[in-house]
Amino acid sequence: MSSLVIRLVCGLLFTAMALGAVVHPPADLTQGIGMLLPAGMLLNYAIRGPRRALVPKKRTPAPAPTHPGTGQP
Repeated sequence: MSSLVIRLVCGLLFTAMALGAVVHPPADLTQGIGMLLPAGMLLNYAIRGPRRALVPKKRTPAPAPTHPGTGQP
């Protein structure tokens, strides 16, 4: 549920940024390029959502306990 809310908020922020760029265009090229990075990140997150590991991590078995002083299991 929270993933859906985060994606919705990112989509709204991207929309606001795009509308802001249309209403008040950037003064020069560097300003426009500087606006593309956060807008691209917001759009990417809004489309894909939070990326979790697709392959679950394998848990390694716990090492065998050793007896103190002998060094033997």
